[in-house]
Amino acid sequence: MKILVTGTAGFIGYHLLNYLLKRGDEVIGIDCINDYYDINVKYGRLDRSGIQKKELEYGKLIQSTIQKNYKFIQLNLEDKENLEKLFKEEKFDKVCNLAAQAGVRYSLTNPDAYIQSNIVGFLNILECCRHYKIKHLAYASSSSVYGLNKSQPFSTSDDVSHPISLYAASKKSNELMAHTYSHLYDIPTTGLRFFTVYGPWGRPDMALFLFTKAILEGKSIDVFNHGEMQRDFTYVDDIVEGVVRVIDNPPKGVKEENMNPSNSTAPYKVYNIGNNNPVKLMDFIEAIEKKIGKVAKKNMLPLQAGDVPSTYADVSDLIEDLDYKPEISIEEGIDKFVDWYVDFFKVKL
Repeated sequence: MKILVTGTAGFIGYHLLNYLLKRGDEVIGIDCINDYYDINVKYGRLDRSGIQKKELEYGKLIQSTIQKNYKFIQLNLEDKENLEKLFKEEKFDKVCNLAAQAGVRYSLTNPDAYIQSNIVGFLNILECCRHYKIKHLAYASSSSVYGLNKSQPFSTSDDVSHPISLYAASKKSNELMAHTYSHLYDIPTTGLRFFTVYGPWGRPDMALFLFTKAILEGKSIDVFNHGEMQRDFTYVDDIVEGVVRVIDNPPKGVKEENMNPSNSTAPYKVYNIGNNNPVKLMDFIEAIEKKIGKVAKKNMLPLQAGDVPSTYADVSDLIEDLDYKPEISIEEGIDKFVDWYVDFFKVKL
């Protein structure tokens, strides 16, 4: 199977790429390689997949030096002309769109980036899927779409009409846009609402990376909402297992009487993909402290604008439909991340 994966210099995209290649798929990767966070981490992921920094040139398709079934192109999804050219030449079977401008807090100060990447870029993906007969588009949504919802666990049958950040609004927009294309053009689409993904090669703007770096350097960590936070932290390998099962199983649509906000008579579906087990932020920090062997200096702060105090994923439909079951504990996942961090940045515990 030939699959386009956007965001392969990113965290989840990098791990998904490795999984697909290991099982024998042919993959073309796309990433714009922006500098939203430490670009050396992105170059590190690319290098590990056989794409060398010195070979990068915008719009140029590069063959991996270590994976015969992998090619990579640096490209903005907003670049409709070059994106269409790629679809026309490569003739993909399926697409997994993970490329997006990430981050809730960053959307408060840089809203334009979210419109261009997450709205315009996603529209271009949909148009290419329409015109080049893609068999299934799986794409990243976010748990952020639940916004002001108070009832937990968050269910895909819940109404999500009250986002509290532009990032969340852009992801909900993606779901609406995907449904429209599924309905009008019979394109199977599946949205994946990710819940706080963590693990090796993780994003430097995420809590685990920030906390680990600060504790190792003897600096204080910012603990929002005075530590009264819960997150459905999900290890990246568990996320990727779920993503692959989704890619392999395009939705077919349901009868009108069985419709709810997560499905449609069109070939459209939305899943939560999380650990189904929220963890208190202070317990998460304690697990990092235990692994590193140092107590964190904590700077207790109020809840940030656009943030929510708790997330909790109901993944019952993913379990029922695709036999999904996350397996990695917080302690095991944090240990793996810290070991990677120490090795990548050449620091000592």
